[in-house]
Amino acid sequence: FGWGREGHEAIAKIADNHLQPSAKKKIEKYLGGRSIVYYAKWMDDYRKTKEYGFTNGWHVATVDENLKYRHTAETGDAIYGINQAVEILKNYKEHNDSTVAVNIKYLLHLVGDMHCPGHIYYKGRNQNFKVKFGGGYVKPVVESKIHTVWDEAVIQSSRIWSVSEWADELDRKSSREIKSIVAGTPEYWLEDNARRCAVQFDMSAPGDNVAQDFVNQALPLIETQM
Repeated sequence: FGWGREGHEAIAKIADNHLQPSAKKKIEKYLGGRSIVYYAKWMDDYRKTKEYGFTNGWHVATVDENLKYRHTAETGDAIYGINQAVEILKNYKEHNDSTVAVNIKYLLHLVGDMHCPGHIYYKGRNQNFKVKFGGGYVKPVVESKIHTVWDEAVIQSSRIWSVSEWADELDRKSSREIKSIVAGTPEYWLEDNARRCAVQFDMSAPGDNVAQDFVNQALPLIETQM
């Protein structure tokens, strides 16, 4: 499911910190008075429902052998969902309130998902294997998909922090750094993420015992991606 609760909500909290007051007021009007943090994992909660099942495949995006975005799913992917939401929200006054609200939720969630190492699919690389994980605060050792380790286990095993504490510690970029981070397109962001996250294939293999040494390696990457 992409980042777990902590990851998605911390990402949303960082985003909330940077909303202009006018944008924040408009967004929260469409979200029934709630902040974007409240709906950070909404897409995971509703992805298997009859009404929103069509979004089930949107949570990932694929790159080819050259780490270039590769549109593969006929039903859409994270880049498709982001671009569609952006186009609708550019002209939000032309749409009804429920359409605007759901596309805010899509955009909020999918930008987070596309930065998760486990949600960047690399053509021809195995990312669906199991490991034995037990590091930091996670005890005892459990068999888990490597996807789940990247999504949740590293975060949960490294710090016993609230979402606000995660956001406070990670949201410390200068205005120049922020300007660089937000430049470009979603396709560019994906390819940039793919280059940085390719190190995951050097960090674990099927059947590995993944413990504190893995967490120590993985956490800096996860913090950067969040």
